[in-house]
Amino acid sequence: MKRFLLVSLACYGMYAAARVPKTTPATPMEKLISENFQFAEQQYRYLRNSAPYDSMPRTYKDGRNVNSDLEWWTSGFYPGTILYIYEFSRHPELLEEAKKRLNALEVEQTNTINHDLGFKMFCSFGNAYRLTKDGKYKAVILQSSKSLATRYRPVISSIQSWNKSKAFNCPVIIDNMMNLEMLEWASNNGGSKELATISVNHSNATLKNHFRDNYSSYHVLDYDLTTGKIIKKVTSQGANDTSAWSRGQGWALYGFTMMYRFTKNKTYLSQAKGIAGFIMNHPNLPEDKIPYWDFDAPGIPDAPRDVSAASVYASALLELAQYCKGTERQGYIDLAKKILVSLSSKAYRAGLGENGGFILKHSVGSIPHKSEIDVPLTYADYYFMEALLRYKRWYLN
Repeated sequence: MKRFLLVSLACYGMYAAARVPKTTPATPMEKLISENFQFAEQQYRYLRNSAPYDSMPRTYKDGRNVNSDLEWWTSGFYPGTILYIYEFSRHPELLEEAKKRLNALEVEQTNTINHDLGFKMFCSFGNAYRLTKDGKYKAVILQSSKSLATRYRPVISSIQSWNKSKAFNCPVIIDNMMNLEMLEWASNNGGSKELATISVNHSNATLKNHFRDNYSSYHVLDYDLTTGKIIKKVTSQGANDTSAWSRGQGWALYGFTMMYRFTKNKTYLSQAKGIAGFIMNHPNLPEDKIPYWDFDAPGIPDAPRDVSAASVYASALLELAQYCKGTERQGYIDLAKKILVSLSSKAYRAGLGENGGFILKHSVGSIPHKSEIDVPLTYADYYFMEALLRYKRWYLN
């Protein structure tokens, strides 16, 4: 009997050992992504206490947090980032925080004062609906899309970005490519098919009019709404009218990559590849791949970097790689990885409990306007988190 028990225990031990799953050591990128999300959650637990629910975190300057009202174009990025952190950790208190912020932001769904509804409402409610499937969030997206569509001007086949002013008659900025994602999604999820037509028309007009032969983009085009002709091609946030404002190139790269996702129009894919090539091969792109605020900025190599542009690049490149093969695909992945590693370093990521609760340092809002220079910005954090999730979803699994 004793021998039988010993043999039985030995057999059970071998069986139990066989049932223990083999664990593969985490790769460096797995560790980097996990550590970044753990850090982000700790930082944002502090950041959420900095803004009342009638405002949103915006930046941190001179030792204090700066918040925005709900109408400001970046107001959707904070709840969107919270939702990305929740997507990684699944901690329910993060979802509750996001829901409270969305309840406040909901009023913006009928705001037609500018083109920024896609930034505000899809980065926030779009992620909320994707994660929860709550129908009320879908309803907000559909209404927001209707509101954005009111700014479409058929004579120029584009959505007017800002209202008429002393400076501009009918300005259309490259940033506007980012707002088309909401229209495309809405058109495919119960909204009018006209929304997709508008986004395609806007993309085609942007492709035709906004770009130089080297695939760099002008920032602002001003149109005559009577004739449809272009009055001028200038900048608002770049170094000069003919320069390549770094974040603007990111908006273009992300926008045309996204439009290919929805339409499978190979012209958009080709344009995205051209923009990526301009960025990747530019002689003024630093070794760590975090761009100066403008590719033609005065004072290089001492010009300020723009971490927000780098975050957008990383996220867009990871999607672009999904539509490519071989060395081309790997090149986009490698550049995005290099950016993510750089952003995770002490040079660009804040220390725990520092930076007002924001994750990343050293972004630039607008040097010409002397606004938000070398500070954290909420959209830098947003696209950083998005890029990390994309890397995890597409290139680790």
